[in-house]
Amino acid sequence: MNHVLQTLRRMAHLMVGQPDYDAYLRHMRDHHPGHAPMDRTAFFRNRQEARYGGKNGGKCC
Repeated sequence: MNHVLQTLRRMAHLMVGQPDYDAYLRHMRDHHPGHAPMDRTAFFRNRQEARYGGKNGGKCC
């Protein structure tokens, strides 16, 4: 039951555009052990820029 709730939580976060920092940390640990992962704030900013464009390039109005 706990696994189902965790999966639903991850899905809800992805639907509203909130990336999964814990999954990112697992990926970095498993695939890039020599690189330091971004902290939570840097990760969130990076994902926002990737999704919406960054450096004032993603303005809609």
